[in-house]
Amino acid sequence: MISRTRRVLRGVAIATAALLLSACSGLPTTGDVQPGLALGASPEDQDFLPLASGPAEGAGPAAIVEGFMEAAITPADNWDTARKFLTPDLASTWRPNTGVSIDISGATRSFTSSVDDDVDARDGDSAEVRVRFDQVASVDATGAYSEAFGPSNSAFVVVFEEGQWRIAEAPDGVVIDESRFSRVYDDYALQYYDQTWERLVPDVRWFPRRATIATTIAQSLIGGAPSPWLDPAVQSAFPQGVQLARDAVPIGPDQVADVALNRAALGLDATTLARMRTQLQATLNAAGVQVDQVRFSVDGRTLDAGVVRVIEDPADAGSLILKDGEFGALVGSEITPIPGVSEEILGATQPISAIDVAIDGSHAAVLLADGHVYVTGDDGFNELDARASLIRPSMDPFDYTWSVPSNAPSALQAIGSDVSPHAITGAWPDASSISAVRVSADGARIAAVVVIGGERWVVVSAIVRDEAGVPTELGPAEPLAQLDGGVSGLVWLGADRLGLLTDPDDRMVLTQIVGGPGTSEVAPTGAVSIAGSRAPAGVRVLGAEGGVFARSGSAWSESIDGVTLLATRAGH
Repeated sequence: MISRTRRVLRGVAIATAALLLSACSGLPTTGDVQPGLALGASPEDQDFLPLASGPAEGAGPAAIVEGFMEAAITPADNWDTARKFLTPDLASTWRPNTGVSIDISGATRSFTSSVDDDVDARDGDSAEVRVRFDQVASVDATGAYSEAFGPSNSAFVVVFEEGQWRIAEAPDGVVIDESRFSRVYDDYALQYYDQTWERLVPDVRWFPRRATIATTIAQSLIGGAPSPWLDPAVQSAFPQGVQLARDAVPIGPDQVADVALNRAALGLDATTLARMRTQLQATLNAAGVQVDQVRFSVDGRTLDAGVVRVIEDPADAGSLILKDGEFGALVGSEITPIPGVSEEILGATQPISAIDVAIDGSHAAVLLADGHVYVTGDDGFNELDARASLIRPSMDPFDYTWSVPSNAPSALQAIGSDVSPHAITGAWPDASSISAVRVSADGARIAAVVVIGGERWVVVSAIVRDEAGVPTELGPAEPLAQLDGGVSGLVWLGADRLGLLTDPDDRMVLTQIVGGPGTSEVAPTGAVSIAGSRAPAGVRVLGAEGGVFARSGSAWSESIDGVTLLATRAGH
């Protein structure tokens, strides 16, 4: 059962306004590393990070605490600015990296002090300051993000020393408002292997944007563990006991990351070392760190570590559309047929409600007007699922078609290429209905829109498979966001984001980070369906008049009209 604090998806108006303004006033969040940054720094434009000021001369207890909390927006030099508000003893022990409380706004914080700011004080005097703020989310010590709505309180002890008030007691961690959170912190996807060791699966964490981000990422991957909800479906190549031997991952002019490990790494076999190197290199590259190679060493001696091949999501082949007696991939203005699939789709004897094409394009899962799910390819249409009230099917990279009735979420099935259904245990046992389901391109995660206790949620779960790769059960549902209404579509936008098309009259496209916050934007007029892609910018939306819309900067542009159906591709 979902026990997390209730969250209503908010900020539609704010996000829409931000979208309209982004063309002229948006702050860049990507780009090349600027001259002067340390090698291995994040490519985020550090010059745009907000800066805070140190303590003002003669500031009272409440003002000192308020200034300290404001200084949390500047993580440079291990929060050196914030530590200036602390006594020397606390400055040496305060741990900002233990977590982040994200509140609505600094303007909504209230400060109550046992001593007025304008009272004359003497050395040795102390004051208690309590802060109340409206929390919306939190980030724990591992960098994992979660919703956490509700009022929160923090208590401080401030002492008067050498003519100034300074904080002597304070909770570890920092508080930052949500408007600046994404400018100070960024999402970094740690990479873990799936159960076959053949694919990499992202696990999003949030860390401050700093020049030492390569070190932070390496520490988190090597010494940490997958998020609890994802853990049943993934594994790390780094054995227990293997740790960084130093708190630094320098990157030389040759773009080689020098990763010193402890002696537990001695004697590891070649396969394990190659998997370790591949996993860390992929994680650093996904984070935008400029690294060509990871080099492991123990006591100054280089370990001979190769790399392993991992299966990657294939490149987008264009929108998959049905138009004027043609079905295939739209490339430019031409529709390219899919061998073995397009001919069967066009020969369907009843209207088609949904099409999900396999990753290799050899076949497709189809929902027809009779409400049944079929698989079609070179050998025609084969019925996979004839149960009533079925929703759109979703294919996975292992050729299983996932199908479930809208009124029976726990009756989820994965149907193999041999048309044999496999019941999936642990499928949303507390849900009363389900309206959308989508398996990720790595086959290790499944997203869904379910109703639990009368509330509609978008959730994600780990997919557990047996030794033969057959899916057998789902891990516990991890809630991502609560929705005000229904959805017309759920897709993957890249490896760690979901796209949703909402049902109300004023339709919205929601982009939800798996392990982070979501954003929303107005959908094209009359939007009826959505298709995913390898990246958020590649989302496609079908309008009621048959136009297919794609993002063009901050607006939607129509790429083709007259389309009767927008299909999806497995994993997207």
